Amino acid sequence: MRQEWFDRARFGMFVHFGLYSGAARHEWVQNYERLTDEDYRQYFEHFDPDLFDAAALARTAKETGMGYVVLTTKHHDGFCLWDSKLTDYTSVANTGRDLVREYVEALRAEGLKVGLYHSVIDWHHPDFTVDWNHPRRDDEGAAELNVGRDMAAYRAYLHGQVRELLTDYGDIDYLFFDFTYPEEKDGWAGKGPDDWDATALLALCRELQPNMLVNDRLGIPADFVTSEQYQPTSPIVRDGVPLTWEACQTLNGSWGYHRDNTDQKSPTMLVQMLVDSVSMGGNMLLNIGPDGRGAIAPRDAQTLGEIGEWMRLHRGAVVGAGYAAFTPPREGVYTRSGNRLYLSLFSWPMGFVHLPELAGKVSYTRLLNDGSWLETSVSDPEREAELMTPAGEAEGTLTVHLPVRRPDVLVPVIELTLTGQ
Repeated sequence: MRQEWFDRARFGMFVHFGLYSGAARHEWVQNYERLTDEDYRQYFEHFDPDLFDAAALARTAKETGMGYVVLTTKHHDGFCLWDSKLTDYTSVANTGRDLVREYVEALRAEGLKVGLYHSVIDWHHPDFTVDWNHPRRDDEGAAELNVGRDMAAYRAYLHGQVRELLTDYGDIDYLFFDFTYPEEKDGWAGKGPDDWDATALLALCRELQPNMLVNDRLGIPADFVTSEQYQPTSPIVRDGVPLTWEACQTLNGSWGYHRDNTDQKSPTMLVQMLVDSVSMGGNMLLNIGPDGRGAIAPRDAQTLGEIGEWMRLHRGAVVGAGYAAFTPPREGVYTRSGNRLYLSLFSWPMGFVHLPELAGKVSYTRLLNDGSWLETSVSDPEREAELMTPAGEAEGTLTVHLPVRRPDVLVPVIELTLTGQ
């Protein structure tokens, strides 16, 4: 029951915001550039989210057609966006603002589900041991850095911060932990479920927020699977059982604000990825990285605006929809909600689209963007193909007649009302 809202929403917003936003060159900048705490300190001292407007962020998510938002409470650099009593490495310490509280209140005001991201990694904490992901791994004598570090002390800190987040901010709907990497690399050990005491940490989540969804990145099974910057090609199934899953996707390959990264995905591609996910029974969590002052970058705002306009006209194909047990035509994918079958067309055929299995199963067909009726016919397999007449299709094929001009929307959608379903 806890996942009912998640299965209905289908579309959410990821928000990566932190000290790395001011660095403006990827959220892993401390790792990629092997920055010490001293090197990285300048971003803490100059962190000024004066344009971070949680209410505007929530409105943007809602206008884009999203049902939930997930905010980074703490990323791998250890900087916290809430009033943690366990460290002074927080937004409250240097700005006086509890950004998590502002965010939670704004989401609730818009009727959106509240999601939190929390990294189990912490490069700032003095007891977090150096491993193959740590920025100090290439220091001269790096192995000596682990002398005196105590992962048991760090685990207590990690569990304590999760307890804060799950007790001080009311009901939380979703928690995205990040991430587990038990394999060895370059002579360094990784970190696995035992390093986090994942079983106890998940039990803590269940105790404090029994209705909250938890992802799978503690290294043990939880409520849903997260594929990152990768689109599955079929519904995700384990031991014959369909899994709840979510594709986490970026606008330009970076999660945090990256000023000089212009490899922006088009709104059309993103909508295709969204309906593709829903067609396989999954969700899409689309990330934005606010800039160093906390504002949504203009290029991201424009993309979200175009997706929002598409969702305004086509939300029925996404919200409350899911996998449809019919074979789609080569031009697109199906999603289904009750007796409504939606065909999202990734390419626009000339004149006709042929739908196997659907002859005699559809009572009404229309373009979803403007509600305009579309003529249908059933191909006659006994008849030879004739010029300018759809024929030669397999028995049971429904043919939908299309206008020559493609609708002026990111992805055209045909809505078919099923009979006796």
